[in-house]
Amino acid sequence: MAGNSQRRGRRLTPKAGAPKGTGGKNKDSLAGRGRTLPADERPWHKAYSGTEKLPQRTAWKQDKERRAAAEEGRAPKIGQPGSKDTTWGKGGGRGVPTAKGRGGGKPAGRSGGPRVAPGRKSNPAKDSPELLVGRNPVLESLRAQVPATALYTAQGIDVDDRVKEIVRTAADRGIAILEISRAELDRMTGGVLHQGVGLQVPPFAYEPFEDLVTAALEQAAPLLVALDGVTDPRNLGAVIRSAAAFGAQGVFVPERRAAGITATAWRTSAGAAARVPVAQVTNLTRSLKACKEAGFVVVGLDADGQTDLYDLEAAVGPLVVVVGSEGRGLSRLVGETCDLTVSIPMVSDVESLNASVAAAVTLAEVARRRAVEA
Repeated sequence: MAGNSQRRGRRLTPKAGAPKGTGGKNKDSLAGRGRTLPADERPWHKAYSGTEKLPQRTAWKQDKERRAAAEEGRAPKIGQPGSKDTTWGKGGGRGVPTAKGRGGGKPAGRSGGPRVAPGRKSNPAKDSPELLVGRNPVLESLRAQVPATALYTAQGIDVDDRVKEIVRTAADRGIAILEISRAELDRMTGGVLHQGVGLQVPPFAYEPFEDLVTAALEQAAPLLVALDGVTDPRNLGAVIRSAAAFGAQGVFVPERRAAGITATAWRTSAGAAARVPVAQVTNLTRSLKACKEAGFVVVGLDADGQTDLYDLEAAVGPLVVVVGSEGRGLSRLVGETCDLTVSIPMVSDVESLNASVAAAVTLAEVARRRAVEA
């Protein structure tokens, strides 16, 4: 009888055996190199928290992360240099940092400050609450009846008139008042200067653009400010503060590729964001055209503008001042939409002003002209 060797599709080659490993030979190449260092002990990592001198590249990485975190309104995911005692050793001639004091206790050089755990970059949810910090922003927000869910105060805070009013106003409104350690408040704010107080508020409520325009036109001297691609929330906050100081009725910004109202913008505005309506628009060019149809004159700030700021006769009528981004200024479409471009005369060789400074100078001149005409 025919055996298996006669069947169709029989195996003609020997069956492969079990895969073979290296037998641990590769581990010999790791001999003398020491343990794998955690991120907070690597001087080239942004999470480095050692006591050795911070390398220039690492300092650059940490500064970049701080700026990104400030723009996104979250805690920076970096190490706290000086919080973990390390020293330079020579593990097998490689010169790597070796941790001290790992016998169970705290490292000798560790400070009591908060540490932010490093991790992957994540974008905060748009509907997540914001933490406003600083005595002026918190006080102005409470005065403006901004909705709030909790007030945090640091233990041992230096109590002044503003703090007293903050606590009294929060208590009168039934807002929960929580006293926490300064280290915990530092952790919650990501190291931002908070002056011992923090107010948790729901996401910023933007004004509908149509309502913004309608409300401005009801005033004797309508004035709006538009931002074209300003991505730094500190510039946004500073512009809002200037808008409030010089009588503008509102500010509008694009929804994409531009800064929104974050805790950083709140703080920079010194609470003015609670008094000046801010709108987000889908298309800035289309919104500017709508303003023109409503009777506004749209002027854009440009270093090479065709009109001198001191010769801006349109300042006394309904006006929209458009401020360009920090780097490239006005975009092409926005510049073409403006009725005219305005330059700020300067006596020095400085090429241009910061976006928020240029806005403040322009709004001050508009307010001056209007006061003279009144």
